[in-house]
Amino acid sequence: MVRLTLDLIAKNNYLKPRKEETTSRCLKKITHIHFSDKNIDAIEDLSPCKNLSVLYLYDNRISEITNLNYATNLTHLYLQNNCISRIENLRSLKKLEKLYLGGNYIAVIEGLEGLEGLRELHVESQRLPLGEKLLFDPRTLHSLAKSLSILNISNNNIDDIRDLEILENLNQLIAVDNQLLHVKDLEFLLNKLMKLWKMDLNGNPVCLKPKYRDRLILVSKSLGRHLY
Repeated sequence: MVRLTLDLIAKNNYLKPRKEETTSRCLKKITHIHFSDKNIDAIEDLSPCKNLSVLYLYDNRISEITNLNYATNLTHLYLQNNCISRIENLRSLKKLEKLYLGGNYIAVIEGLEGLEGLRELHVESQRLPLGEKLLFDPRTLHSLAKSLSILNISNNNIDDIRDLEILENLNQLIAVDNQLLHVKDLEFLLNKLMKLWKMDLNGNPVCLKPKYRDRLILVSKSLGRHLY
């Protein structure tokens, strides 16, 4: 077991105190921490790192999102390719702008209420049981309605994205390799998402429909040629 601790941070040369500078003061100065692909399975209390803004923890073995309540200055969080099954304990991260959770075991997009500054959410390729699809909690969608601009939901067996209509400021939707089938459902969505200028649907059954691109571009006033 490898836990992300203050001692581990110190051993990896994140602490470079100047003469007569205390460890506590040095910890407060840390803004970026890189611990990707280190077999880390848990995050311990890092509360002295009060100015942490970017945390890289992808390609590890983390199963629970814990002990990040202190990180109120965090803007970027990279947790892709871990063992996380639930989005939780993030509501105090009011400055979070980009969240990367692809390649985990998450079945429901939830627990993001209050993150009104979140601009990018990447939840592609969840390792779900056969036949299951990624779902969206309406409370989380409502909370992200005005902030979210980029959403990546690729490869999650999704067959309906009409619930995303509430994301009024969404400008990029990446939904590659899902099960989207009906052009009418997408026409409905595009009538609502007035700021969407890029949508990638490659690998969906709907792409085999005659003139589906023409129909969607005709509906959308913003999409133009950025439909894939």
